[in-house]
Amino acid sequence: MPTYSLKDLVLYFLKLGYAGFGGPVALVGYMHRDLVEQKKWISEEDYKEGMALAQLSPGPMAAQLGIYLGYVHYGVWGATLTGVAFVLPSFFMVLILGIAYKEFGGLDWMQAIFYGVGAAVIGIIGISAYKLTTKSIGKLNLASFQQNWLLWLLYLTGFLMTAITQKEELWVFIGSGLLYMFLKAPPEWAKSKQSGYLFLFIPNIIWSTDSKTLWNIAWFFTKAGAFVFGSGLAIVPFLHGGVVQEFGWLNEKQFLDAVAVAMITPGPVVITVGFIGYLVGGLTGASIAALATFLPCYVLTVIPAPYFKKIAKNQSIKAFVDGITAAVIGALTGAVAIIAYQTFVNKAGKIDWIPVLFAVVTAFILTKYKKIQEPVIIVAAAILGFIIKTYWL
Repeated sequence: MPTYSLKDLVLYFLKLGYAGFGGPVALVGYMHRDLVEQKKWISEEDYKEGMALAQLSPGPMAAQLGIYLGYVHYGVWGATLTGVAFVLPSFFMVLILGIAYKEFGGLDWMQAIFYGVGAAVIGIIGISAYKLTTKSIGKLNLASFQQNWLLWLLYLTGFLMTAITQKEELWVFIGSGLLYMFLKAPPEWAKSKQSGYLFLFIPNIIWSTDSKTLWNIAWFFTKAGAFVFGSGLAIVPFLHGGVVQEFGWLNEKQFLDAVAVAMITPGPVVITVGFIGYLVGGLTGASIAALATFLPCYVLTVIPAPYFKKIAKNQSIKAFVDGITAAVIGALTGAVAIIAYQTFVNKAGKIDWIPVLFAVVTAFILTKYKKIQEPVIIVAAAILGFIIKTYWL
C-alpha cells in the first residue's frame, strides 16, 4: 500500500510544475531526490522502470516519467492527474509571456535575464546529473569502475553519442539495454535459441478543425509529441525545422525567444509549444499545440505501463532496464555538456567567464547549503544577470 495519498502526489507535481527549473535533466533529478530518496513514495526499481519506458517511447521524457510515477500506485487516474498538474502551471506561464510578447513586440529583456538564469541552470542540471550518475551507476572511484565496468561503458557511450551528435539516439538506448541483458541475465528464449517478441507502439492521432492553420498546428505538434524521442531538448531541432523552415510561422529571433521562454520558466522544456502556438494562433493555437504534443506521450505511457510493470520483474528485463538507464543518464550528462558549451562559449568562440562563475557558484551553493531551494537561486541569477547584461556589458 502506498504511504501517500493521490492528493499528496498531485500537489507535489503541481509544485514541480511551477517551481521546477532546469529542464529535463534537473526535473528527473528532482523526482528521484524527492520521491525516491526523501519521501520514499516511489521505489528505486519503479523509478528505473519509468526512466526506461520514458526513453523507449517518444515524447518529452520528464513528463512521461511523471505520468508513469503517477500510474505506479494510482493507475490511470493517478497518471492523468499528475500529468495535468505537472504541465498546467508552466503552460499558463508561457501563455502569459506569449501575450506580453505580442503586445510589446518582442522580449529583448528576456535575453538579459536568461544571461544569468541559463548559467545558473547549468549548475543545477550539473548537480542533478552527478547525483543520478552516482545513485544509478556507482560512485566515481576505482572500485565502482571495476565492479560496474560495463554500466560505466554504456554510460560513457550515451554521454559521447549525445555530446558529439547533439541528439539522443534511440538505438543507443535499446542497444545498451540488450547488450547488458544478454551479458548479465540472458532470457530463456535466447539460451534455447528461440525467437523473442518485439513490441511497437505507433500512435494514430488526427485532429480536425475548420481552420487550415489550426489543422497544421494540430498535426505538426502531434508529430512532435509522437515521433521525437529523447529529453525535452531533443524536440527543439524538430520544432525549428517545422515552425521556422517549413511553415514560416516564426522567424529565427522569435524561435530563439520561444526556446528562451521555455528555459526561464519552470516545468518541462517542451511547454515552449504553448508559447509558439499562441504566437501562431492565439489561445486556441496554444491549447491545441500543447494538447497535441502531450497527449501522445500520455497515451504511449499509460497503455504499455501495466504490461511493462509485469515483465519488468523478470531478471532479464531488469538487466535490460539497467543497461538502458546507464545509457540514458550518460545521454543526460551529455546534454549538460552541450548546454554548457552553448552557454559558456560566445559566437566568437571565446569563453564567457561570467556565466561560468554563475554555474560554479550555483553548484557550490546546492552542494554546501542544501536548505537553499533552486527557485531562490534562479530569481537571484535572473536579477544579477539582468543588471550585468543591461548596465555593464
